[in-house]
Amino acid sequence: MPQRNQAAPGVEPSGWQAQKSASTRLQIVEASLRCFVELGYSGTTTTVIANKAGLSRGAMLHHFPSKIDIVRAAVEHLHAKRLKAFRKSIDRLPRDDSRPRRALEAYWEHVKHPMYVAFLELWVAARTDPELAAILAPAQESFEREWYSTAVDLFPEWKESGENFDLALDLVHYVMDGMAVSFLTHEHGDQDKRLLNYLEGQLRALARPKSSQKS
Repeated sequence: MPQRNQAAPGVEPSGWQAQKSASTRLQIVEASLRCFVELGYSGTTTTVIANKAGLSRGAMLHHFPSKIDIVRAAVEHLHAKRLKAFRKSIDRLPRDDSRPRRALEAYWEHVKHPMYVAFLELWVAARTDPELAAILAPAQESFEREWYSTAVDLFPEWKESGENFDLALDLVHYVMDGMAVSFLTHEHGDQDKRLLNYLEGQLRALARPKSSQKS
């Protein structure tokens, strides 16, 4: 017979037990993300995560039996946070001619965030880790769908630019990612502002309808 206040095997905890379990799992997940940022994926072990979370390794393994289980939960949590932060920054953008520049600045702040660093670290590790790659792929595909649909909603007038719309999105995505990686290890002064100015000019040129571009 199970002891009082303990869930029987195979039975999900309820009430305060469920809340405590969820809180501990979140504590572990957020600790793992900090470890990925500070130590890299290869330097992050279950022992290190447990120490960062302020738990014994045994207590942590009760919630997540292996590192890959923690990674799976961490990617899900990170993806949810990325989407929430991205939507929040986009919702604040003005609906006027400053949108292109403000959208660039919002996305730049997004890719500079420490949580995005954790995502980059996982992507690099996934290059040689098929199991990790399989976990990351759905999250990235989901974010890219959100990225595209948000751009369509934010700049409906750009649809007339045809395939240049897709080119503009690719330009921002790949340049910004490259900038984020470079800025992790190098000081660039005001180079980010110069690149944002250049990107804004390119986007405005690509946004013009094809008819006006040929004239």
